[in-house]
Amino acid sequence: DGVNDAPALKRADIGVAMGITGTAVSRQASDMVLTDDNFASIVAAVEEGRRVYDNLVKSLAFVLPTNIGEALIVMVAVIFFPLTDGRPLMPVLPVQILWVNLVATVALALPLAFETMEPEVMRRPPRDPKAPILDRFLNVRTIYVAVLMTAGAIVLFFFEPGPGTGQGVDPARALSEAQTMAVTSIIALQIFYLLSCRSIKRTVFAIGLFSNPTVFVGIATIIVLQLGFVYLPVFNQLFSSSPLGPAGWFRAFAVGATVWPVVAVEKAIRRKREEARL
Repeated sequence: DGVNDAPALKRADIGVAMGITGTAVSRQASDMVLTDDNFASIVAAVEEGRRVYDNLVKSLAFVLPTNIGEALIVMVAVIFFPLTDGRPLMPVLPVQILWVNLVATVALALPLAFETMEPEVMRRPPRDPKAPILDRFLNVRTIYVAVLMTAGAIVLFFFEPGPGTGQGVDPARALSEAQTMAVTSIIALQIFYLLSCRSIKRTVFAIGLFSNPTVFVGIATIIVLQLGFVYLPVFNQLFSSSPLGPAGWFRAFAVGATVWPVVAVEKAIRRKREEARL
């Protein structure tokens, strides 16, 4: 708080000065000023900073696999799928990818910003300020979730009666239903994956299933929007979608749910490794 503290405040990683009793020199030399002169405010600031950083990582862990997965679906279709009228057979149309990005980003990714603090947030060692946000954990998670999303969408796309199946189904209608199944499976996977992303290392039950009600508001919103995508004629025309029966919804959500146990196993492995290092 004094003039003689200015060199130390400058040299510190984060120089903290008193806002009430501190001199003008100490306040100018510091990175942060305690307006109430209460050291407990530093603890509260660290807690909030770690919460915000965690939620940023959670949001990235949720959003990145969706974008990578959609790119993989298109890439697989272009490389391996047969051509129809000179164009590759697409499991998901570009306008349907736009739909997924719009509803997922707004309805599902946003609630992660309101997640409460992790239980052990103040027992962690300081994070290296030079460490990248996209670390090994985030890269590995992004890849395997994107692969799961791609595999589920493609499997369901071919599971539905498609063009040339000989089942008496109109080829255009069959293709539209198969694409609608693929899109619905992506949405379903995102719903289950959102619950897994609510904690970096723990299960959703360990942090409290209902500790963040906005998550369930987001899930309810995206389900209502997807119902419109599937059943409303105006959406069917805009996005080339088709109505699905109960069995179709069940298959889509069954495939989407596969991400939950896979992420749970990854979290358990990470916890075991961290415990072994301690």
